Amino acid sequence: MNQRKPSDLALYLRLLAYVKPYRRIFAIAVLAMVILALTSPAIAALFKSITEGVFFNADVNLITRVIIPIVLVFLIAAVSAYISKYALAWVANRFVMDLRVEMFTRLLQLPCASLDRHAAGSVISKFTFDVTQLKEAGTNVITTLVRDTLSIIGLVAWMAYVNWLMATIALISGPFILFILLVIRVRLRRMSGFLQDSMAELHHVLSEAIASHRIIKIFAGRKQEGEKFRQRANANRRFSMKFTAASAASTPAINMITAIVLAVIVYVAAAHAAAGKISVAEFNSFFAALLMLLSPLRRLARVNEDVQRGLAASESVFAFIDQEIEADNSAAATGRLTGTIEIRDLGFGYNEEGGPVLQNVSLNIPAGQSIAIVGPSGSGKTSLVNLIPRFYDNAAGKILVDGHDIRDLSLSRLRENIALVSQEEALYNDTVRNNIAYGGNRDASMEQVVTAARRADALTFIEALENGFDTVIGNDGSRLSGGQRQRIALARAILKDAPILILDEATSALDAESERSIQRALASVKQNKTCIIIAHRLSTIENADHIFVLEDGRLVESGTHSQLITQNGAYTRLYDQEKSAETEEPGFERRLP
Repeated sequence: MNQRKPSDLALYLRLLAYVKPYRRIFAIAVLAMVILALTSPAIAALFKSITEGVFFNADVNLITRVIIPIVLVFLIAAVSAYISKYALAWVANRFVMDLRVEMFTRLLQLPCASLDRHAAGSVISKFTFDVTQLKEAGTNVITTLVRDTLSIIGLVAWMAYVNWLMATIALISGPFILFILLVIRVRLRRMSGFLQDSMAELHHVLSEAIASHRIIKIFAGRKQEGEKFRQRANANRRFSMKFTAASAASTPAINMITAIVLAVIVYVAAAHAAAGKISVAEFNSFFAALLMLLSPLRRLARVNEDVQRGLAASESVFAFIDQEIEADNSAAATGRLTGTIEIRDLGFGYNEEGGPVLQNVSLNIPAGQSIAIVGPSGSGKTSLVNLIPRFYDNAAGKILVDGHDIRDLSLSRLRENIALVSQEEALYNDTVRNNIAYGGNRDASMEQVVTAARRADALTFIEALENGFDTVIGNDGSRLSGGQRQRIALARAILKDAPILILDEATSALDAESERSIQRALASVKQNKTCIIIAHRLSTIENADHIFVLEDGRLVESGTHSQLITQNGAYTRLYDQEKSAETEEPGFERRLP
């Protein structure tokens, strides 16, 4: 069932809630705007004094009547404009920062399934582009409305004081201007939404190109990627021009209405002047006020652009913030687990269209045992281990740790008891030390970090780096080799010292010698830990306490290496395929396909 879209008023009120914590600074900005607005009718009134004093009374002593008031009025206007602009910028940047922090907090709380549905570029665009569109709508719009509305009221009041009939004629333009703004409003809103979507696509193509630059180079993909980016950039340009076209149409239309009103007023003023109903000084003052009305009218017309752009951005930003976070019932509190895992009739699929990935999988893992999960590619091995820390929730069956259904455990408690090393481990553009001592272990001592690195067979190459543990390793560890990156990741898992250790192709990037070294390290690391190993190399799994074989998402065999070989089943076929590949390719390392 589709959720009803929030109204423009609801969106705007929610946006203003982010301004509320800074209401004092915002109030100062509004007050400065009010003072600035009041200077407009004051300046118009001064034109009357100037005309009378200079042209009619020939008063040469204008210092007290005209010159000092003019200087004071313009000084007050200048100071008020500065204060309002600075205060508004301060509030705008603060609430944009607050929104970004809230969005990032929500990003870290989203389920993996939700993140899978979002392209990285689209998410980045929300943080970098959509949020900035809220600046004008959140602060400048409301203060512009205050300032320009008060300016218009003050100027119209002065015009009515000078000549009510001409002031009434000027006010007739109001409904026509409002009609134009309402007609253009719909177009602006639609184009603003399309502009945001096109910007998200542009970010997506850009982020993909950065992440895949090696593949682009080796497969001669520059032309293809360049054309893809050009298409997205052109779409962004077209929507930007359509927004500009709709926006630009309002000002000429308003100017035409204003010109017609001015012509009528000039005609009426001429008739009044001929009849002696209005003096030259009053006429000059009236027209000064009328001309001063044009600027606030134009700004009010442009406010519509900011409002529609901001509301479209609000829909995008608030839709992201309102996504459901990971379900965390926290019904059962627990400390350190022993690591006993029981899986009962497990069923799982990433989506309905893709079908089931796991079906009726049941297995028991006693605490402290090392088990291996093997099978052909696509058999569901990684999907199975991703369910244990609840990266995804199983659709059927149960996963129990120490007798607790993991859906009843606190997510933080559950994950505190699990360490993970995967095939493509995430590393950060930070020092080696900070990549090992990460998250909950960021306060680990240097001695603990060095010990973890030594046990992961990483100490030798780390000490050989230019700055040792203080070496910055680049984006995703780009300054390290594949094997070095995985040993850093393994050291991070060793430092965590969790009772459950998951190794998902953790040694796939290592050479044979490094793997043997890590196997020796793991022999001591695995003591008193439940280890779940997904690997292709037989050297990694032959000594496992138990091996589970998956095919097409189902558990087809289980037992020790020797037991499975004698069964002459699925595991034996995998073993024979490896032996055949080893025979055909001398020096080929023993791997399971």
